[in-house]
Amino acid sequence: MTQSLPLSTGTDYETLAARFRPIFARIADGALDREKTRTLPHEAIGWLKQAGFGAVRVPREHGGDGASLPQLFRLLVELGEADSNLPQALRGHFAFVEDKLNSHDAADRELWFGRFVAGQLVGNGWTEVGAVKIGEVITKVTPKGDGWVVSGRKYYSTGSIFADWIDTYAQRSDTGADVIAAVSTHQPGVQQSDDWDGFGQRTTGSGSTVYDNAEVLPGHVTDFGQRFKYQTAFYQLVLLATLAGIARAVERDIAREVRERKRVFSTGNAGAVAQDVQIQQVVGEIAAAAYAAEAIALRATEPAQRAYEARFGGDAAAEKQANIDAELESAKGQIVIAELVLRAASQLFNALGASSASSARALDRHWRNARTVASHNPLIYKARIVGDHAINGTEPPYVWQIGAGKGAN
Repeated sequence: MTQSLPLSTGTDYETLAARFRPIFARIADGALDREKTRTLPHEAIGWLKQAGFGAVRVPREHGGDGASLPQLFRLLVELGEADSNLPQALRGHFAFVEDKLNSHDAADRELWFGRFVAGQLVGNGWTEVGAVKIGEVITKVTPKGDGWVVSGRKYYSTGSIFADWIDTYAQRSDTGADVIAAVSTHQPGVQQSDDWDGFGQRTTGSGSTVYDNAEVLPGHVTDFGQRFKYQTAFYQLVLLATLAGIARAVERDIAREVRERKRVFSTGNAGAVAQDVQIQQVVGEIAAAAYAAEAIALRATEPAQRAYEARFGGDAAAEKQANIDAELESAKGQIVIAELVLRAASQLFNALGASSASSARALDRHWRNARTVASHNPLIYKARIVGDHAINGTEPPYVWQIGAGKGAN
């Protein structure tokens, strides 16, 4: 490699994970109560910030852990088992970290690495709803003095309510160029609401953000075209890790429920549910699905790591191929993992009686959360993209948008 800067190519995973596992356990202890009361995990996010979780990808030379992407996503699977809302809440943060890892601007990297190591988090502000059309950006960034101001409204602002900054997709009012603005949340011009009304993933902080002439510092607006190329794959990989974490939680909960269950059916096969061979089969199938989901999710991270390293390796062809592979493998993983985890989260109830539907247990949250995560980035379109490449060699899209189509009234 010809790079002149340190890269995050990996560390000892067990040493890294051991630092966070006690925190994951504390997070898991409160997950059910947060679900039942829809309490946002501010305290849990605070624990992760204090432990330096947001800086695990920052190179060791800059105060981080130097974790590779496969290692980051292994951590997110473990965190997702504890509470599947948290990896998704941190999705925008780690994507912004990745963008800075890919930056050739040394001063910009130094600035943001320092912020990440200090515990500062970044949220997400990309999606607009309402009358916005495909390709249209209503949120505008306007020059003001040495800096900028931004005005507009974003929905699905995942994690922003916990963050110090928001990674905001906007359009320059003077040139019409699409840009990314890093907007501080610590100002009156940014108003956030926890108004996400989905039936799952209800504590990810995925509500609305309103920008009313919010100030943006000089140097905090960048051309969208400079964004790291495997960004769409990266966002999807976070969702795959979240789904794999849900599968592990399903396995954990069904094993506990069966082990502790006292009542049996007269039509069963044993005097104790834990000894019933048919119930054991159901639990075994769920365990296998969880294993496969995690294995696929982690395998899909490898091309993204290659793309990151290739950016500084001086081989444009290798970098392009790695970016193609990152898109395709994350899509393939999505297609399979979604089905595996949804089936496991439903199959859970086959091993238990009607009492498993109790709202006090909230076992349905696993299916609701998995269904919500799996509904991001429609599966049918990802399958088409994968099929088109397999048949025709068509290069996958790296960025896609949502909005009103030409045929909409």
